[in-house]
Amino acid sequence: MGRGKFKGKPTGRRQFSTPEQMMAGTSASRPRTFRQEEAEVEEDERSEEQSDEESEEESEKKKGTQGIIQVENPNLGKPKNLKARDVDVEKTTELSRREREEIEKQRAHERYMRLQEQGKTEQARKDLDRLALIREQRAEAAKKREEEKAAKEQKKSEARK
Repeated sequence: MGRGKFKGKPTGRRQFSTPEQMMAGTSASRPRTFRQEEAEVEEDERSEEQSDEESEEESEKKKGTQGIIQVENPNLGKPKNLKARDVDVEKTTELSRREREEIEKQRAHERYMRLQEQGKTEQARKDLDRLALIREQRAEAAKKREEEKAAKEQKKSEARK
C-alpha cells in the first residue's frame, strides 16, 4: 500500500522514552553532549576531592613550558566587576591609540579655533581682508545712494520753483 505524496525519512521515526528509561538516565530525550557535560562535572567533583589532598602535599604543577616561561596573556579576560574597595584611584588608565588620536585631534581643533578668533591664521587674515573690502564697498554704495538721494531732492526743489 502506498504512503502518499510525502514519505518520511528512513531515520525519521520518533522514539519516546519510557519513565523507566528516564529514571535510569538512558533516555534518548537528552542530547549526548548534556550527558557528557554531566559526566565531566561529576569527574571534576571527584577529582577536586582528591586534588585537595594532593595540593597540600605538593605545590601546583604547571603543564608544558608554563613553569619555565612567565608569560602574561593580554587576551586573557580581565575581571569585569571591580568592587569599590579594590579600585585603585591613583592608577591612571592608559588610553587606546584611537582615543589618544581623538583627544589630540580635538585639542588641535580647539587651538586652531582660538588662533582663528585672534586672527592669526591665514584663513582668518583672508576672511578679515575680505570683510574689510566688503565694508568699504558697502560704505561707498551707501555714500553713492545718499548723493543720488540728495541730487533727486535738489531736482525736486528746483522743479517746484
